[in-house]
Amino acid sequence: MNTHYVVADVGGTNIRLASIDEKTGELSQIKKYLCAEFPTIADVVKEYFSELDGLVKQLCIAIACPVDDDLIEMTNHTWSFSQQALKKALGLDKLYVINDYTAISLAVPFLADEEKVQIGGGEVKDKKPIGICGPGTGLGVGHLININDKWISLDGEGGHTSFAPTGDTSRQVLNVLAEKMGHVSAERLLSGQGLENIYQALCSIAQQPAKFSVAADITRAGLAQECQQAQLTLEIFCEGLGGFAGNLALNLACEGGVYIAGGIVPRFIDYVKNSSFRGAFESKGRFSAYNAGIATFVVLHPDPGLFGAGVYLRQELKVI
Repeated sequence: MNTHYVVADVGGTNIRLASIDEKTGELSQIKKYLCAEFPTIADVVKEYFSELDGLVKQLCIAIACPVDDDLIEMTNHTWSFSQQALKKALGLDKLYVINDYTAISLAVPFLADEEKVQIGGGEVKDKKPIGICGPGTGLGVGHLININDKWISLDGEGGHTSFAPTGDTSRQVLNVLAEKMGHVSAERLLSGQGLENIYQALCSIAQQPAKFSVAADITRAGLAQECQQAQLTLEIFCEGLGGFAGNLALNLACEGGVYIAGGIVPRFIDYVKNSSFRGAFESKGRFSAYNAGIATFVVLHPDPGLFGAGVYLRQELKVI
């Protein structure tokens, strides 16, 4: 009978599961389910297991919430569960529950060339620290270090550090948002909601009514050059993201590269390539030459959470 190693990526709306080849890391039998259609996580995992030809003895779950205690309580869904109870209910030998951004981070060193695209210059140094940030619903941030040929994800809340403007217009935007919010974190600008915040602030500065209310419309109008404030929104977003990524590079000497994950940037990569992103990344005063030597990439893998959960599981199996 076949033995399957299974990984899961759990968000507030969907849960995706896949069987992973423990030797190659290849994902297969990928299925997506709506969380709302299942009373518990055990119910949906059992359904997935029933569709596999064989037994499952090891499972790694990447989930969007804290994972430090046995009791897991999702922050953006109603599911909660005991890790020990879930392991018993599923008949597993091993259950690993990791943060979703830990999984995304761990995917990075194992991406194929076609699963990432380099922005600007710089070179990757083998086994050196890596920085990752991911503008999406929020701004995920992480670092990776290699210890004895094993990649370790360093968790943190870097998205909530104070936003550092890199130009006069972004300083004006910061002032508008500070009047409204008080503390302005990087996530307030470098996310889907951040695009909306930047655009609304620019409209306020220009004393013009906002034509758009959602990030997708702002992005489309900016790329089509239909709206000056939408165009400027994309410029400030890319400049701010470059400056933020450059700070990540300096924080831990990320000579292994800095990677941009998340669902936003892959939608307009060509624009990012020609934007001020890389210039802002390198513009670090006395350390500009240092950052110029560090490579930056955008992650294109369609399922980095699933893939990274597989990396975690394979490292525990000691096959990589």
